[in-house]
Amino acid sequence: MIQNNRLTTEQYGQNFSDIHPPFETEDAALVEANRCLFCYDAPCTKSCPTGINVPKFIKQITTENIKGSAHTIFSSNIMGAGCSKVCPVEKLCEGACVYNLMDETPIHIAKLQRYSTEIAMEKKWQLFDRKPSTGKKVAIVGAGPAGLSCAHTLSREGIDVTIYEKESKGGGLMTYGIAAYKVTPAFCEDEVNYITSIGGIDIKYNQELGKDITLEELQANYDAVYLAFGVGLARQLEIPGEDLNGVVDAISFIYELRTNNYSALAVGDKVAVIGMGMTAIDAATQAKRLGAKEVTLIYRRTQEEMPCTEHELNIAKLDGCNIIWLATPKEVIGVDARSDDPVGRGKVTQLICETMKLGDPDASGRRSPVPTGETIALDVDMVIKAAGQMPFEDMANINHLENRNGKLTVKEKTATNLKGVFAGGDCVNGGKEVVDAVQSGKDGAKAILNFIF
Repeated sequence: MIQNNRLTTEQYGQNFSDIHPPFETEDAALVEANRCLFCYDAPCTKSCPTGINVPKFIKQITTENIKGSAHTIFSSNIMGAGCSKVCPVEKLCEGACVYNLMDETPIHIAKLQRYSTEIAMEKKWQLFDRKPSTGKKVAIVGAGPAGLSCAHTLSREGIDVTIYEKESKGGGLMTYGIAAYKVTPAFCEDEVNYITSIGGIDIKYNQELGKDITLEELQANYDAVYLAFGVGLARQLEIPGEDLNGVVDAISFIYELRTNNYSALAVGDKVAVIGMGMTAIDAATQAKRLGAKEVTLIYRRTQEEMPCTEHELNIAKLDGCNIIWLATPKEVIGVDARSDDPVGRGKVTQLICETMKLGDPDASGRRSPVPTGETIALDVDMVIKAAGQMPFEDMANINHLENRNGKLTVKEKTATNLKGVFAGGDCVNGGKEVVDAVQSGKDGAKAILNFIF
């Protein structure tokens, strides 16, 4: 049965508390920083998409130069504070730490990065000087990581930037699509304010491309345009019963939790989550923490092929989520709609899945799942779809932008087929990490500066 108001305020606070708490004392941070070997040609730096000089910022912490440490981080990644909370560091910087080769615990790079950047944000240190205005204007569509990164880089060079954001707050999926125990909406708002505090960046909220503004208007009124509107359409399962009441997509589920009072969000007793990416993990763990008695993750491949990291999977396991490998949804079964059902679509009661087996290796050596013809039935009252996201194909086609199934096609990482229109982030790559979007924004700003001047 789907119910609201399962948790008290105190229970909610406990269930959604910071999963990666910061250092409790300055001494604790110093002890950890002094473990660093300060490697030459450091693999941790090479593994960071934004190229943060990790040994340098950690060395600055050991000398208690926190302002310098924060400057080193923000110079490469202006969203370094948020990335310290949400980056899959176990497959990036910390995964590359040489201590892994010694069977030792890697340096807690993310925790140290959080230490420096949060102090800088708390003290409102303005670590960059904005050059005098050049009179040039750039419009950016989307106030997510790519858009904010591009805006900050341009503003530092004296470009006046206007960001058009369809939501009422900035931050993109950082604000609307990540579990609250990783990063809170309040922190995201603080980070947006910190980034824009350099000046020269105006964010116009509730302005959607194709509805409130057009690309043609932006091209006419600005010297260049940067598109960073991301992705957000949930991939459909395309199976019978998908429209039943109780079947929701993960992005909408997390969005509702991030924007509304948790007590108003309905969650089932027995929940099935389709997918094994980080969004699927977030949806599953949040459903469990909201009071679901049983949550089952279903993935059509094996653990070796899962998109999420081992660390993320362990979060779900520790929360008591069940996992079914090598299974794919085939049909959603439901009861007929009652006369008093305001939705009128019937109610989900079962999820039928077909079991899979690994086929023969292809040319790359990868073994794809093949249906076995056998099925299993799960009794559920809620199904959360997290089988990936699709680009905004209609938006791309309406604006005459070259694209591949909605993903914008760009040359030299940033330039679209329209003169003076650049793009980056998830609307180009189809959905990667926050840190990849930040780097994409930097690349876009560089291309725009070359175009303008």
